[in-house]
Amino acid sequence: MMEWTEKLLLYLSYPFVRYALIAGVLIALCSSLLGVTLVLKRFSFIGDGLSHVAFGAMAAAAVLQVTNHLLFILAVTMICAVLLLRRGQSAKLKGDAALAMVSVGALAIGYLLMNRFSTGPNLSGDVCTTLFGSTSILTLTEEDVHLCMLLAVLVVALFLFFYHKIFAVTFDETFARAAGTPVEVYNLLLAVLIAVIIVLAMNLVGSLLISALVIFPALSAMRVFRTFRVVTVCSSILSVCCAFAGILISILTGMPVGATIVAVNIVGYVMFCGAGKIAGR
Repeated sequence: MMEWTEKLLLYLSYPFVRYALIAGVLIALCSSLLGVTLVLKRFSFIGDGLSHVAFGAMAAAAVLQVTNHLLFILAVTMICAVLLLRRGQSAKLKGDAALAMVSVGALAIGYLLMNRFSTGPNLSGDVCTTLFGSTSILTLTEEDVHLCMLLAVLVVALFLFFYHKIFAVTFDETFARAAGTPVEVYNLLLAVLIAVIIVLAMNLVGSLLISALVIFPALSAMRVFRTFRVVTVCSSILSVCCAFAGILISILTGMPVGATIVAVNIVGYVMFCGAGKIAGR
């Protein structure tokens, strides 16, 4: 035990490890805040679809040699989130069909671009790293962490400021619209916030595992608690703890960061399911 403690303290003395923990905790917090809303609105897979869009945007950024990949990917993902929301309301092309088309199309185009224009010696390694996450979270610079903190604060602030409107839109859009709430505006806000979270989470768990950060904490909290506020708070705490534990386990054992965080979330879900049964939920 002492050996593991000394090893952990040694790693924590390095700035890049502290940067990874800060970014991971902030990303997990933002993901869990919107996770409850997405699960209740049956929008769970929008995160998966937008993550594929982000993968395609990252491939395009690499081909175009864009200096700031993050801002380019963020802009493309936001635009697609807005378009998906608007097309999803169309009678000709329903939301699930539009999401499936954009998701698969972006994933295929991204891989084609990486295959055709890749300058690295290990294409399969680059693709695997992008899709499933790797040690990229441990290569964050101080500027990356500052940008992550800025975007995380923006997401949390908007969620708290519009909490009551988001609550109303989540549970009953028809009543909210009848009460004069601009439902489309708040759905648009949710889409933009989801896009921000997707881009932030790519470095943490990879584009294919992002949905786990959104879904698992929310579903876990719902196994035990019932009110929206309590579920959101519990989901946030659980998500932060799982991300923190997953990053530490990954660093100490050398396992992939993204997969480790998802595995810890799965363990948390199983424990909350057991607690819910014991509590008679």
